[in-house]
Amino acid sequence: MTIIKQDDLIQSVADALQFISYYHPVDFIRALRGAYEREEGPAAKAALNQVLVNSRMCAIGKRPICQDTGIVIVFVDVGMDVQWDATMSVEDMINEGVRRGYNHPDNVLRASVLDDPDGARSNTKDNTPAVIHYRVVPGDKLSLEVAAKGGGSEAKAKFAMLNPSDSVVDWITSVVPTMGAGWCPPGILGVGIGGTPEKAMMMAKESLMAPIDIHELQARGPSNHAEEMRLELFDKVNGMGIGAQGLGGLTTVLDVKVQEYPTHAANKPVAVMPNCTATRHVHFEMDGSGPAVFTPPDLSEWPDLDFELGPDVIHVDLDTLTPETARQWRAGDTLLLSGKLLTGRDAAHKRMVDMLAKGEELPVDFRNRVIYYVGPVDPVAGEVVGPAGPTTATRMDKFTDTLLEQTGLIGMVGKAERGPAAIEAIRKHQAVSMIAVGGAAYLVAKAITASKVLAFEDLGMEAIHEFTVKDMPVTLAVDSRGESVHTEGPKIWSAKMAQRIDAKNVG
Repeated sequence: MTIIKQDDLIQSVADALQFISYYHPVDFIRALRGAYEREEGPAAKAALNQVLVNSRMCAIGKRPICQDTGIVIVFVDVGMDVQWDATMSVEDMINEGVRRGYNHPDNVLRASVLDDPDGARSNTKDNTPAVIHYRVVPGDKLSLEVAAKGGGSEAKAKFAMLNPSDSVVDWITSVVPTMGAGWCPPGILGVGIGGTPEKAMMMAKESLMAPIDIHELQARGPSNHAEEMRLELFDKVNGMGIGAQGLGGLTTVLDVKVQEYPTHAANKPVAVMPNCTATRHVHFEMDGSGPAVFTPPDLSEWPDLDFELGPDVIHVDLDTLTPETARQWRAGDTLLLSGKLLTGRDAAHKRMVDMLAKGEELPVDFRNRVIYYVGPVDPVAGEVVGPAGPTTATRMDKFTDTLLEQTGLIGMVGKAERGPAAIEAIRKHQAVSMIAVGGAAYLVAKAITASKVLAFEDLGMEAIHEFTVKDMPVTLAVDSRGESVHTEGPKIWSAKMAQRIDAKNVG
């Protein structure tokens, strides 16, 4: 008979969360490496280079792959013959593991979970509670899949109640372009079909935990409808040319997963959700012999790449930057930023816009400055700042026109595309918007040589900081004319891929 001890489960969850914060799953590393080796788009290949370099750095330095260390999702299969040596509930044990995992002094993870989600939105400070799904199954083992899912990819989840005769593939290929690049492709697309609305969503999420095996499926061929759909979606989504970070390229998804469940005759619930380049999950079993043991991947799994940006790099001195200089840049340019860089994201933007509406003076002068949309991880062991990758720029779109008009801001740095309203505001005020690579947070942090809080300290990771940066790599996403690399890049690569398919069919 298996007896699971309370402390063993708590320690296993804590260790799992530390492990996945700095180790990509091996199958994901291999798939990402293959995508890098195949990629022909220069901007996408440079982005994949940064992701892979960052991943290897994190594996060596044991620091988070991404500054968004996620909301914890746990799938628990409890064997019917399992017994417990515990005074806490299973839910409380798992949450205590989350608490310890996120507050580990050697690798503090960012607390991103907010209580009272439609009210005060106060940070729980330890990333609890986790979202936990249970099944009671035959056997005498406790099986867990522990994942940490970033907010950027979670925000792109889609659901629809289709008519029974509607095409699932048509619906998914219609919604993927609307996801933009905020989910940090390339990643995995999870699909849930059938059951009820909540069942479809849970299947889509759970499917993301399966091993990447699309190339094996391509080699042997499909044996059922779900596998046929996986192959069709894989080709069609990659054929869109969205590419790494939405910059245009050959690989948008590394795999497509599909789970199905019987459903009502009148319904066809369908859910789709992506996993990003910071894919983080691990499976383990407990048999009563003690805490789970996690074996690190061999470093040989990562390509030993140098960080490369190519020859045409523009060096930018942020301390002497003028609007006239910024107006000379063009969408797609690679920039290296040095000097003083302000930070601020959702909560700081909301507070600043509210202050401006009341006629109040802002605590920071933004004239001729650049702001970085970031919520960094706390530093450890002498670091200036913890991993500090970008958050999704699109969420700041509604604030953009006001800040550009009333503060004299020159530029912004985030990840993913800007929406039409923000692009028009950028064009109107002749400002610029840049992207740093999502999923390369530790690499970006190495370019930050100093950090201090300037305002809104009560907002924690969302406070306004001033970073001193040295050669921080970014790509100009929207130039002062309103040209967007996220519009032009995928358009170019989808056309190229369509031409290749046509040529292959003719041949």
